[in-house]
Amino acid sequence: MKMLLRLCFLIGATIASSVYAGVVLVGHPGIGGTLTAEQAAALYLGKSNKLPNGNSAVILELQSGSPLRVEFHDKVTTKTEAQLQSYWSRLVFTGKGTPPTQLKDEDQMKYAIASSPNAVGYIDESKVDASVIVLLKP
Repeated sequence: MKMLLRLCFLIGATIASSVYAGVVLVGHPGIGGTLTAEQAAALYLGKSNKLPNGNSAVILELQSGSPLRVEFHDKVTTKTEAQLQSYWSRLVFTGKGTPPTQLKDEDQMKYAIASSPNAVGYIDESKVDASVIVLLKP
């Protein structure tokens, strides 16, 4: 019986790990290059908008409350949802910034990135294919 339970646990762990691989920052294949965590944080906090190819970035974000959004910001910007809301409210109020465009889900995110030459956003690594390139794996 113990052996059966162990086998079930191992199968469950394998399935879970293949379903969720972790968050990655991706971009249009034309961007070229990679980003450091500091560069990615600067993009997502409106402190920079330059890509490795020198073009201005189109920053895409998942909607508030998305677990992937929480994970991305925890690893890259080190801000919570509440801190992000406060941060962007302050920048918008003072006219010093515009928050990233929010999208409904990862499929919409990947499609938007693949369709826009300067777009960057984050998705689960298991969804990466030839339509996007990985810019950062935090």
